[in-house]
Amino acid sequence: MRFSATVTILCITSLTAACVDTALRNEADAFLTAYEDQLQQLYHEWSEADWASNTHIVEGDTTNAARTRRAREAFVRFAGSSENIDTIRAYLEMRDRLSPLQIRRLEKMLYLAAEGPQSIPDIVQQRIAEETEQVERLYGYAFTLRGRPITPNEIAGLLRTSNDLAERRAVWQASKEVGAELKPGIMTLRDLRNQTVQALGYTDFFSYQVSDYGMTTDEMLRLMDRLVEQLRPLYRELHTWARYALAERYGAPVPDLLPAHWLPNRWAQDWSPLVEVEGINVDSALATQSPEWIMQQGEAFYTSLGFDPLPASFWERSSLYPLPADAPYKKNTHASAWHLDLASDVRSLMSVEADPYWYETVHHELGHVYYFISYSRPDVPLVLREGANRAYHEAIGSMIGLAASQRRFLVNRGLAPEEAEVDRMAQLLKEALNHVVFIPFSAGVMTRFERALYVDELPGSAFNATWWDLVRRYQGVVPPTPRGERYADGVTKTHINDDPGQYYDYALSTALLFQLHDHVATQILKQDVHDTDYYGNRDVGSFLRDLMAPGASRPWRQVLRETTGRELDAQAMLDYFAPLYDWLVEQNQGRTHTVPDL
Repeated sequence: MRFSATVTILCITSLTAACVDTALRNEADAFLTAYEDQLQQLYHEWSEADWASNTHIVEGDTTNAARTRRAREAFVRFAGSSENIDTIRAYLEMRDRLSPLQIRRLEKMLYLAAEGPQSIPDIVQQRIAEETEQVERLYGYAFTLRGRPITPNEIAGLLRTSNDLAERRAVWQASKEVGAELKPGIMTLRDLRNQTVQALGYTDFFSYQVSDYGMTTDEMLRLMDRLVEQLRPLYRELHTWARYALAERYGAPVPDLLPAHWLPNRWAQDWSPLVEVEGINVDSALATQSPEWIMQQGEAFYTSLGFDPLPASFWERSSLYPLPADAPYKKNTHASAWHLDLASDVRSLMSVEADPYWYETVHHELGHVYYFISYSRPDVPLVLREGANRAYHEAIGSMIGLAASQRRFLVNRGLAPEEAEVDRMAQLLKEALNHVVFIPFSAGVMTRFERALYVDELPGSAFNATWWDLVRRYQGVVPPTPRGERYADGVTKTHINDDPGQYYDYALSTALLFQLHDHVATQILKQDVHDTDYYGNRDVGSFLRDLMAPGASRPWRQVLRETTGRELDAQAMLDYFAPLYDWLVEQNQGRTHTVPDL
């Protein structure tokens, strides 16, 4: 590496340690810049190919899959090249002479290298090929109900609305049939993912993913257990209430544990459709609107806070609405936000319809998009253009989703009449059936299942037994009938296939969103945490911008302490739902609590 003449002369004449360190930092900067320029180009090519694989799925056509595989292989060949790994490690051995930001960049680059170390190129290539094919299996699967096609949106809709237990059972079972097709791929991928990261010294893929938080697997499990334990008394009351409420709805005896097909979500992770909040009929207000209007409202929320309008390219390149019934291809129907070039190319993949679910989801997904935009600036190096940790991205989006469902916000947006008197307890109950109910699933079932999958190398002969044991213990839920190992019900969860080993992100983000919301409500808006309206408040926008703009360039724990004043836990959730807990205890007097102890 050639240094500037001035630096060279100074070093020769002074030979000071500071001068040598300056030269080293300049040399490191040159390497980092060259690395990031190449990484950005390769990442963009991979992202474009992956976007096509998710938005244009043609049965029997492997063109997109092959393109995605080639692009990803090129990316990991560069990120995981032996030359880059050796150079990164050499610089990190001199970390005491580098700047903190340089060290963060180098550590992130070494983390990225573990996704495809070229010391084992055959394993890396096999993993990429298998992951690409698994995505095709997952999103190209044709669900059927009693011999006719049924879409994932239709499955979700029936589980939210049907009171016919026979129909519910058939729909729930139909939603699980894809697991058998996905199971062989997951078993192969588990081995390949483990072998890939083991080449750089990680014990297993799950521990590798956890390390991105600066934590060990045991530390993460303790944090997850803490969240579950803090919320367990409240969850026990919710579980008891749901057993009795659903038994009455379906005209059936009260079960000890909740049958999975009784619940309005195929993984029992969200029970909020069980409650209709009187006083605000958002369904009817939205039914007269178009999906395009829903998107416009989402953008208007952020611009009201002082953010710029979404770039024209977002509207031109995103895939926002359901495909026509006669479309000759399929697309991934799971809502997501994309940052294709780690700079200005931001997009979203959704299937927006004019209903409350998509209204909230649009506000959530645009939270991701505006997070991308906020940290895509020169002060944040390319490899650190991500959330302060992975949970931050979800927390921002979910916090906005929560705020967009509160009475004051809805009234001020014209989605509820000004004189509407909301049943506050019903509103709290609905929110708890979303957020509190989610913690045993995310922090318990999913985290423990994926830990067993990767750390314990869970055998295929125990997939379903392990899954349902966890579901029973953490959620108090059981299948309609015994499910043998022909099925792989856990594997039907999208994230196990294409976003693996990090579902605890969502548990952390749920706790984090309540801490952030508590700060916004009490410290900025001076409003009741249960009845806020962020819309149009530039101070809220400034808070969010300050939170998002650093990306991952600063330690996440430091950012959390500065923004909320405390470490991450479930206390803000407990405070938020304290009135509901008292109400549930009263409602459940004389009822039997049956959710298992942990």
